[in-house]
Amino acid sequence: MALADVCGFSTSEAFPSFGFQTNDFQREMLNSTSNLENGMVLAAPPFQDPMQGLAQLQASGEKDGIKIDFDHGTTTLGFRFQGGVILAVDSRATGGQFIGSQSMKKIVEINEYLLGTLAGGAADCVYWDRVLAKECRLFELRNKERISVAAASKIMSNIVYYYKGTGLSMGMMLAGYDKRGPQLYYIDSEGTRTPGKVFSVGSGSIYAYGVLDSGYKWNLTDEAAQDLGRRAIYHATHRDAYSGGIVRVYHIKPSGWINISNEDCMDLHFKYQDEKKQRLGLSA
Repeated sequence: MALADVCGFSTSEAFPSFGFQTNDFQREMLNSTSNLENGMVLAAPPFQDPMQGLAQLQASGEKDGIKIDFDHGTTTLGFRFQGGVILAVDSRATGGQFIGSQSMKKIVEINEYLLGTLAGGAADCVYWDRVLAKECRLFELRNKERISVAAASKIMSNIVYYYKGTGLSMGMMLAGYDKRGPQLYYIDSEGTRTPGKVFSVGSGSIYAYGVLDSGYKWNLTDEAAQDLGRRAIYHATHRDAYSGGIVRVYHIKPSGWINISNEDCMDLHFKYQDEKKQRLGLSA
């Protein structure tokens, strides 16, 4: 059955040529239902060189007054310390100057010991994190043990590298606790996979790094580490127009992850302002 029969419209209507020539192989791929049967296979763009074709589409879109390559912003951070891993994120989803949501959940709970963060295209990150969750569960069923964070990050890196240059927009962190202790990896849509102690991703990351660099150390207490992550995201939302909403903090321990807090950045603003006034001895 062709894709046209499933969707109820012709292939030319579903996949306009955008001025690019398609060969017999590409037409066969467009008419195939393999991408509907296999959740890890996406329909490829209907031209031979995706990187070149998408660049031409973006250029023609800007010429016609239609912006295809949207600006996107967020602030996410993660760091390892002696008590595990802290992840903290905001919740604002934007498309250019437009605020689409103030309650986006940018931490995906993959399993009880593994979390992923979202930055870039929300749909891309959420979709592939769900695929990763399925792969991690299959690994657990086959091998009778939990997948390591390193192996999970390698699966994600291999997946996105396969689609490199096709328009994916992802900059995520994977954090968890396994046999080797607390682990933190950064993965993006270029196939980059980097382990580290401290990461911040998104348009507000430069502001978050300023707070993290001044307060981070390995032997932080649990409460101090949680407060550091919360304050770093708050300061990013205060300075970065593309970040805001709810500040979510998660703590990954040997026993699994815990959702520590979900506080509105406006409430945190007044809370920290009151603390500052009390510290300086000023009247409210």
